Amino acid sequence: MKFVHCADIHLGSKIAAKLPPEKTEERKAEVRKAFKNMVEKAADYGAEVIVFAGDVFDSDRPLKKDKEFFYSVVKNNPNIDFLYLRGNHDNLESYSEDLDNLKTFTNEWSCYSYGNVGFYGLETAAENYSSMYSSLKLDPDKINIVILHGQKSDSVGKDKINIAKFKNKNIDYLALGHIHSVNFGRIDERGVYAYSGCLEGRGFDETGAKGFILVDTDGGKISASFVENSVRKTDEITVDISAANDVYEAYRIVKSNINAKNSDLIRIVLIGEISFDGEGLKGEIERLLSGEYYFVSVKDDTLRKFDPEKIAGDNSLKGEFIRLVLADEALSDEKKQKVISVGLKALSDRELDI
Repeated sequence: MKFVHCADIHLGSKIAAKLPPEKTEERKAEVRKAFKNMVEKAADYGAEVIVFAGDVFDSDRPLKKDKEFFYSVVKNNPNIDFLYLRGNHDNLESYSEDLDNLKTFTNEWSCYSYGNVGFYGLETAAENYSSMYSSLKLDPDKINIVILHGQKSDSVGKDKINIAKFKNKNIDYLALGHIHSVNFGRIDERGVYAYSGCLEGRGFDETGAKGFILVDTDGGKISASFVENSVRKTDEITVDISAANDVYEAYRIVKSNINAKNSDLIRIVLIGEISFDGEGLKGEIERLLSGEYYFVSVKDDTLRKFDPEKIAGDNSLKGEFIRLVLADEALSDEKKQKVISVGLKALSDRELDI
């Protein structure tokens, strides 16, 4: 049989990227679209089951429109069983409708069987996080899929998953949620674990490929592959503009380093030492790239090169500031360079990250 492993959809979530209001609403709709697309692809692949390893919703009391959308998708795909294990975001009242093809879990191990394949799930809580490893009993002659939501950890605790404690438990595939990027690993000689990641990146802390994992159990062995599914891609690119002599040259260097579609959201982090006046650099690069991508954000982490001899005769506030720093014998030359660069940014009203 084939099944889809997905997690951390976060329907109803706020959008972390600082978008204009109209694009914020559009991105919320695109999170729902990514969910719809995943289900349609699962049907095309012939999947019998879709596993939700936690956080289908962003809140344990989701908005009505998000719940109605979710239930409508489930209802209108009766040939697929949806196995819904709640996570730390949707752990109270996320589901309330009784649908034949929507299966749920509790804080005790339970199983749904499809021929020789069993899907075991448990929602972690304060009363079961230490005992869940020893209480899991699996038939070694069956294909055993285990579903959990939590952070991979070397210790035991609520919302923590200690992979080592599942060693030699006859697990074939451990479907995990909570980490928003795809990740595969081995449990033991028999079993593997995987985080599917989220379906759609909502901010620049969720960059890279997003999607779900398609799992095939035919032949008694696990075959798992990642399938990209996001409506748009979110990416962060660090660019050294030290070679630029002016803003336009900085833009050309930035542009040559971007490998993105015009539908993507990108953040450019500018680094390096610049010798030209960098006042307004962030905004100027954003304006030059405006319209070429769905959304562009620029973060200016450059340092300013300066010539002490030129500064000596400068009667401006910047000149006085630099002379004071250079005269401070308590600072090393490297520290003086850093303090002056940060200070020049502040005096130029450029973005600071302190």
